[in-house]
Amino acid sequence: MNPTDMTATQLVEAYTTQELSPVEATTAVLDRIDEIDGSFGAYCYVDRNTALEQAKASESRWHADQPQGLLDGVPVSIKDIFLTAGWPTLRGSGAVDPDQPWTVDSPVAARLRSDGMVFVGKTTTPELAWKAVTDSPLSGITRNPIDPRLTAGGSSGGAAAAVAAGMGPCAVGTDGGGSIRIPAAFCGIVGFKPTHGRIPMFPASPFGPLAHAGPMTRTVEDAALLMDILSSPDYRDPTSQAPPQATYRSAVNREVTGIHVAYSPDLGFASVDPEVAQIVEAAIKRIDNAGLNVATEDPGFPDPLEAFDILWSSGAATLLEKMPGARDTVDPGLGRLWDQGKRHTAVEYLQARDVAAQVGIAMGAFHERHDILLTPTVGIPAFEAGHDVPPGSGMDHWPQWATLSYPFNLTQQPAISIPVGTTAAGLPVGLQIVGPRHADDLVLAVAHFVEQLLA
Repeated sequence: MNPTDMTATQLVEAYTTQELSPVEATTAVLDRIDEIDGSFGAYCYVDRNTALEQAKASESRWHADQPQGLLDGVPVSIKDIFLTAGWPTLRGSGAVDPDQPWTVDSPVAARLRSDGMVFVGKTTTPELAWKAVTDSPLSGITRNPIDPRLTAGGSSGGAAAAVAAGMGPCAVGTDGGGSIRIPAAFCGIVGFKPTHGRIPMFPASPFGPLAHAGPMTRTVEDAALLMDILSSPDYRDPTSQAPPQATYRSAVNREVTGIHVAYSPDLGFASVDPEVAQIVEAAIKRIDNAGLNVATEDPGFPDPLEAFDILWSSGAATLLEKMPGARDTVDPGLGRLWDQGKRHTAVEYLQARDVAAQVGIAMGAFHERHDILLTPTVGIPAFEAGHDVPPGSGMDHWPQWATLSYPFNLTQQPAISIPVGTTAAGLPVGLQIVGPRHADDLVLAVAHFVEQLLA
């Protein structure tokens, strides 16, 4: 098998049997990036020399039968939001000076490094990860490997495109309103947003309690392995949690048949493309027939878009106010968000936080009746690249088409997107699996069950 087609788990198995070495796998990934990324724009920074040095060190450890961690020697990409020592972190923005010391690892980079993973490069993001497609004045447009005319989604679109196109088996992204799940759905991969604080973040995101970090992979099993690596607390993030009591890699195989599952086609307020709805409903029927007790029921809260907009724009304005000269270079859409955020008062912000709390309480009550909630991940397939909203839709900002994802940033719950089919045009469709806060293991187990069922 070509190393670029292998999962992280398969690579570790090949290293164990010496059928493949970390240097061979890393070289194959780097060569594929050189070969095709000009068409997709998944990476904004690639460091071949560092990657090969890390791969050689990993190879020595494997030869000594002393791997450093769970995924020692596996190539990984890091979204250009996470500080990574030795590499610039420009966050998709021309307002960030690249000529400065880059000596600090974020918790994500530190955990990956301590596990012995091979850092291939940094993946593209819209400026400051502000929207659900991936393009920026600094990095250009990131395109979908399924059809380069279309968006890869965002804001972790570079990560999703890299994994989907064989430019690395796994990546780490961020999700403040769907930024892991949306591109995962559009590109046909797995994207997991764990409970807020499960993966520590530093520096703190300007989007505060909305912001999560999480794995983006080809399989749920690989996502669980990355969760085991990334889930240690870090003192620099006061919201980070104590280590989980059991491993996620063991949780994916737990028995889930018989649990109570709810299916909401649209959360009661979202617009869903008929073809997307049909594909998801076909998957739901198979899930129900396989032993998960599925009932159709909406969670019962109204669309919290206004509250999300207040929190999102306030976060953007807070960060941009600290960036001298940003007004001259910033993405025009982000500039409008900046202006919107500056108009909000502290009272409006706290009222929006109260709405988030009320949605969280509603979901808590819902999970007293249903262990898991299933929805489409996104109500539409991928659309034309270079646009923040689908052309001709009449929408004016991205949350209007990301209605199924941002509510679960307000509630801070774990949610995963897994591919469950394709449209007649061959475009991937994702199923979103949502669990109670701190039930990350259950979400992964149900996702693995569905993944195996639909394989």
